Amino acid sequence: MTDSSQPARPGARHRLVLVTGLSGAGHSTSLKTLEDLGHEAIDNLPIALLGPLVDHAEGRPMAVTIDTRTRGFSVEALEAEIAALRARGDVDVRLLFVDADDEVLQRRFTETRRRHPLAIDRPVADGIRRERLELYPLRLLADVVVDTSLTSPQDLRRLIEGHFGLDTAPGLYVTVMSFSFKRGLPREADLVFDVRFLDNPHWVPELRPLTGQAAAVQEMVRRDPQFDPFMASLFGLLEPLLPRYNREGKSYLTIAVGCTGGKHRSVFVAETLAAWLDGQGTRRGLVHRDMPT
Repeated sequence: MTDSSQPARPGARHRLVLVTGLSGAGHSTSLKTLEDLGHEAIDNLPIALLGPLVDHAEGRPMAVTIDTRTRGFSVEALEAEIAALRARGDVDVRLLFVDADDEVLQRRFTETRRRHPLAIDRPVADGIRRERLELYPLRLLADVVVDTSLTSPQDLRRLIEGHFGLDTAPGLYVTVMSFSFKRGLPREADLVFDVRFLDNPHWVPELRPLTGQAAAVQEMVRRDPQFDPFMASLFGLLEPLLPRYNREGKSYLTIAVGCTGGKHRSVFVAETLAAWLDGQGTRRGLVHRDMPT
């Protein structure tokens, strides 16, 4: 394993992860996770200093937060700097955009009693709306968009580790996510599969408090006559798709599996899919968004 604290070998492209997005959506957790993964982390860097910082990085992987708190911040200036860095041959620039629903962001600011950087003398909701509109071009430009509305800090760390871990080989990385339809579709999902047609352990009193990680729940779902045909069809769909995604240069793929409560069927199907991906030699992560812990 490569020691990520050491400079990259001569001629290698060194990593630069730029973190931006909506205030209160998880910048600090994202940057801290990247630091834990071996990136040199810098918060709230003025855009004008980004180029000189990269020039003196000496090959070290770096993670930098630049957002609306930054003095002299402008979307146009950051877009221009990203374009200039991507035109260089020695830097692998990736843009991470963290997002969340307006209601979630407003609640977070209310609970922490922090002032929104764009709403110093006005309601928080006004600042959130203004910031979302201003940052929209960066969301479109981002390599990875993570919505933290329903994502725990632990799951956010796992997602970031999957996308930006330094000890992983290049190529496609697949995140398998179980979720509850009652709590909404994962916005970062590329492929969504609905498994509400399978027998529901929720209606069996002794299984209701368990999750799809319990053997008894798995056995009930597995006995459904449609389970095996569905999984075979899912594997048959993904088997030719994954190499094509990889060949086209896609780095990240999120496969979401949903059921009513996000606790039983979707969890077991996601676990089964993750195990199949392991057998295919595919780098993957597994997140149970709505499963109680």
